[in-house]
Amino acid sequence: MSWMGFLCHPVWAVSTALLAVVVRLQRRGRWDPQASDVQLKGKTAIVTGANTGIGKFIALDFARRGARVILACRSEARGTGALQEIREKSGNSDVHLRLVDLSSLDSVREFAKRILEEEKALHILVNNAGVSGLPRQITEDGFDVCFATNHLGPFLLTNLLLDLMKRSSPARIVTVSSVNHKKGRVDFAHFHGENLTYYMDHVYNHTKLHNTICTNELARRLQGTGVTANSVHPGIVMTEVMRHYPLVIRCLFKLIGFFFFKSPEEGAVSPIYCAVAEETEGITGKYFDSDCSLALPAPLARDTALAVKDFEICERLTSKL
Repeated sequence: MSWMGFLCHPVWAVSTALLAVVVRLQRRGRWDPQASDVQLKGKTAIVTGANTGIGKFIALDFARRGARVILACRSEARGTGALQEIREKSGNSDVHLRLVDLSSLDSVREFAKRILEEEKALHILVNNAGVSGLPRQITEDGFDVCFATNHLGPFLLTNLLLDLMKRSSPARIVTVSSVNHKKGRVDFAHFHGENLTYYMDHVYNHTKLHNTICTNELARRLQGTGVTANSVHPGIVMTEVMRHYPLVIRCLFKLIGFFFFKSPEEGAVSPIYCAVAEETEGITGKYFDSDCSLALPAPLARDTALAVKDFEICERLTSKL
């Protein structure tokens, strides 16, 4: 029997459908954002990569709770579309688009400068934007484009907005990492595109490890300020993050994902939980799994000496000489 014939076999189809139902029930997690009555009126939130996927549903949830929401997006056209959709679905007109290219440190600085000029407070920052599977490309700043987009850009953005968040405390920083950080390695030459294997999610995994490491160190530095910082795994989600993968891989991902993976709305649950839930207030320097439970990150992400070194190197790399 061919593999296509096997996929079409009635027994396989029924068992797969039943298993998919079980998986969908299990993946809902233990926290339902729609059952949470937490309100964010008077609060300001920034969500990066909010024009699509997980980021759009995070921003929509915040808007429904009454927050002033800033969509930090690279594409004006797609950002405008998300802006209109979120305003319409939430009934909240206090949703705004601000453009930023996280792969460019100058763009991040310009974005942060505008935020600091326009906003009196910032209570939630969700570092959600990310890319995967990109071929080798070095940015104008001299960094690998995936490292710049996934880690160095968000790292700089967070640090530029810290004083505003401290003045707005209590405030929360949520960085969308991935369970794939456990497959990552720390090699500081990676930042400049050296010693990297450009295949599927290899580079992505390294960036997600740095996300988790630096978030933990940031949390340590923020102790006593009223600002918390946590990283979170959203689950295996059907988003556009794989748009740069080979066509065959994308097709297989969509086929399997239809039955077993999370939708973007479901993937937004754990980041929303970290950002708004009453039970996560005051929790900092932790890693949350996709079911909204606390989990141990990779051993490298628990190495405090490495965290200090990683953070200091990222500070030097993103400083304006």
